[in-house]
Amino acid sequence: MIRLHAVSKSYGTGRDVPALRHVDLHIRAGERVAVMGPSGSGKSTLLNLCCGLDEPDSGSVEIGGVELAGLADDARTQLRRERIGMVFQTFNLMPTLSALENVALPLRLAGAPRAAAERRALGLLERVQLAQRASHRPDQLSGGERQRVALVRALIHGPELLLADEPTGNLDSATGGEVLRELERLREQCGATLVLVTHNPDAAAYCDRLLILQDGRVLRDEARAGAPGSA
Repeated sequence: MIRLHAVSKSYGTGRDVPALRHVDLHIRAGERVAVMGPSGSGKSTLLNLCCGLDEPDSGSVEIGGVELAGLADDARTQLRRERIGMVFQTFNLMPTLSALENVALPLRLAGAPRAAAERRALGLLERVQLAQRASHRPDQLSGGERQRVALVRALIHGPELLLADEPTGNLDSATGGEVLRELERLREQCGATLVLVTHNPDAAAYCDRLLILQDGRVLRDEARAGAPGSA
């Protein structure tokens, strides 16, 4: 599903702040991979490269066999819209839209009729016990409710790849645990590959592979036994 070959990325005016250094990585379809490491180790940069929001300075990034460097901006946008779901620590919900409209938005942007998109969105909100909150705007929802809305929005189109950047970072431990259980249940239903950036060991425990980044390099890459849903 994901293949990085000799990927490097730096920032700064003179490209003098390295974020990733010659990273080689292969993630198979259906894997659940946690990415951990200290702040500044390159975790969020890795996610941005995997969804085409950023480009490497050198090396190559492939998603589902597609080389991202060969895609125009509109083709990358279409790839994200059709094949990738993204969940963020800050939720990234549209503040003027209801929960239902937020969840339906990816289908509406893909050209689905409003009634069909909202019917699908309501069904997903029911799965996470939020149907009764469908008409509420994000500022009328709790943090846990907003993250569950963001989660089903990311999965409404049945993506092949789910990228999650600190999805429990703004939540207390109990609410974060609920969101992680919902994430795994919904991810399993669509069979998506998961890449989960986190500082939280409890969140990483939901994955069956752990990457540790440090100073822009993969310091450790190890399989984990006993994660929820593991064979």
